[in-house]
Amino acid sequence: MAQTQQNILVRDIMTRSLITVDASATINEAAKLMEKAKVGSVVVTENKIPIGIMTDRDFAITIAAHAYPIQTKVKQVMSAPLVHIRSDDEVWTAADIMYSRKIRRLPVLDEDELLGIVSATDFVKLYTVCNREDMRKMYFHALTKIFDDNNEPI
Repeated sequence: MAQTQQNILVRDIMTRSLITVDASATINEAAKLMEKAKVGSVVVTENKIPIGIMTDRDFAITIAAHAYPIQTKVKQVMSAPLVHIRSDDEVWTAADIMYSRKIRRLPVLDEDELLGIVSATDFVKLYTVCNREDMRKMYFHALTKIFDDNNEPI
């Protein structure tokens, strides 16, 4: 009897510890939280419901380019609506979303509950522990995606 290979799920690779900030906080407060926690993003919440994300890229590009004052509210400059994934989705779905949306961090929500975040680093970690069959699946998935993208009807 052949052994069935289990699919790798988002919950298997996501980072469970993450930082949140209220939408009414200032970008200065968000930056200080990120620095203290040594993270590259904070999930923005309103009434404890995730509504957006602030990343180090937002600080480097959006805030710096427009010279927003440090007292600007996070809600004014956050990336929204929040692109997210569920914990029971396959990791390849997360990779597709991140690739197609050109994002490096993907919050994990089940209903409105924030469970964690998947980052590009989590995929690097996954890659380092994959077995040969996992690699074949990744390769097949990537080729299928490229083929599908290049053969869409006009």
